[in-house]
Amino acid sequence: MQPLSQVLPPSASTTPEGHLSVGGCDVVALAEEFGTPLVIYDGGLLRDTMRRYVSAFRAHDARAEVIYASKAFWAQALLRMAHEEGLRVDVASGGELFMALHAGFPAGKIVMHGNAKDARELGEALDAMVGLVVVDGLDEIALLDRLAGERGRTQDVLVRVTPGVKPSTHQYISTGQIDSKFGFSLEGGLAAGAVAACRAAPNINLVGLHCHIGSQIFEIGAYRLAAQLLAAFVKEQGGDDLTIMDMGGGLGIAYTREDEPPSVEAFADMVMDSVAEEWDAAGLPRPRVMVEPGRSIVGRAGLTVYRVTGTKDIPGVRRYAAVDGGMSDLMRPMLYGATYEALLPERPEAEATEVLRLVGKHCESGDVLIQEADLPPIGPGDLVCLPATGAYGVAMASNYNGVTRPAVVFVDNGEVTPVVRRETYAELVARDL
Repeated sequence: MQPLSQVLPPSASTTPEGHLSVGGCDVVALAEEFGTPLVIYDGGLLRDTMRRYVSAFRAHDARAEVIYASKAFWAQALLRMAHEEGLRVDVASGGELFMALHAGFPAGKIVMHGNAKDARELGEALDAMVGLVVVDGLDEIALLDRLAGERGRTQDVLVRVTPGVKPSTHQYISTGQIDSKFGFSLEGGLAAGAVAACRAAPNINLVGLHCHIGSQIFEIGAYRLAAQLLAAFVKEQGGDDLTIMDMGGGLGIAYTREDEPPSVEAFADMVMDSVAEEWDAAGLPRPRVMVEPGRSIVGRAGLTVYRVTGTKDIPGVRRYAAVDGGMSDLMRPMLYGATYEALLPERPEAEATEVLRLVGKHCESGDVLIQEADLPPIGPGDLVCLPATGAYGVAMASNYNGVTRPAVVFVDNGEVTPVVRRETYAELVARDL
């Protein structure tokens, strides 16, 4: 297990039969029982990571809050767990808001995000009485003010700002640079204009700022630069009303054996120390800090199991192995070139002796899960497991080519809990008229 130990859950081991085990459960047996593709989460690791986040941030300040970024994976079982562990939740659409409420989240602990919230979604947030709305445009500020006034209430908001910090990550998940569809840039007076608009709106109560510089970040020193710029902005704005500083999420995870991401505790130290030091240096009272982890809570805890349907050799070119899933359940490799490792659950310690291209079953040449997978010899019927697929796999799943979405199970201490059943063919046509 050693070569891939950092991308598998810490509970991963081998059974007496030599199979991969996670959370005390035989992965091969799970695939036989629930079919493939199958997404397996180590429920103990999910809960432990949530607790580590809360503990690490509150060790610096008891007021600090951890907000689960539900877009990473939003099954009801996971949302209920986040609530049980004292996290808030952020949602980025009316649908995610509905799911959070359905899972039992108190509306006051919900943070409403989105760069293109429409009147219906803002109305739903107001009617539910969510705790915070993160405003992302001047048109939205005016619309929210009008809708809140029609309901006779005042809504607490954060202004999303882009500080001009561009971390080392993929351009599609980098959000803190000036040229971004998200937020108001500090440069050019846009953020100052948004703050002024909120202060002038009679039905909006400005309580702080939000900043998310990007995702899958290993170089966490970027948060110190962001804090420096934000503290200067708060001082410039005379920010007596800017008492909350939401620093976003973005902590990366290990997808390959070469990746060495910072720990949750190192991330907490960097964020909390940076905010404290920069606000102190600016002569400002320290704000209540919030963070919004998603990937770093669920990513390593999840793995996806496929079954090989066939192989194909092109002499002098390469070998292909096709599986019974692909871009419909794991879009990230196709979306922005995300890389994963693979192993065989039936013989996880077998030596990798060949390099092949692991592809999905969809009618797209780009449906490639791993461009160059190092694996032992495999053939039809073999199981293949991709670790660290817990974030943005199920959440981005589709029905392309009429493929049904996978089942999801939680495992912990030898117990298996089905949390999402496999989609049926009948559900593919249930919405057609």
